[in-house]
Amino acid sequence: MSRIGKKPVAIPSNVEVKVDGQTVSAKGPKGELSVTLVDDVTVKQSDDGVQVEPVSESKRARSMWGMSRTLVQNIFDGVTEGFSKQLEINGVGYRAQMKGKNLSLALGLSHDVEYAAPEGIKIECPSQTEITISGIEKQVVGQVAAEIRSYRPPEPYKGKGIKYKDEYIFRKEGKKK
Repeated sequence: MSRIGKKPVAIPSNVEVKVDGQTVSAKGPKGELSVTLVDDVTVKQSDDGVQVEPVSESKRARSMWGMSRTLVQNIFDGVTEGFSKQLEINGVGYRAQMKGKNLSLALGLSHDVEYAAPEGIKIECPSQTEITISGIEKQVVGQVAAEIRSYRPPEPYKGKGIKYKDEYIFRKEGKKK
């Protein structure tokens, strides 16, 4: 039994929900999102929220059960509060700044890296060494953060590069004479 899947997804007071077959749509103060669930689960709307249940007792259906419930929870969270990720830049001369809607990164390469934010994603630079990515879709926010981090991932000797704010970099000891 899925411990996560058993719980119904509570519908926030300021969110309109529409369940149409395998598609769940939510409209809230931040915007509108929808998710289409796999055929291995059924979804129903009741008084206490949206309930997701497996179609059968097969391994795949039970595997998809908890994931489907979490996807529904994520669209409710996205249209009410939204999601954000914070990145930190460490290294001498490494910095970030906004140029219009594009993010310009100076990362010790022969050229500055220009990153254009996708639709629905807001990128801010509170300082030259901090980047904040926010939006209503959890997957897209995480993907944008991962793409920006991939331009210069943190290295283990000095910790230079772009890392998540809460990420721990395992440090290695350098060469000895």
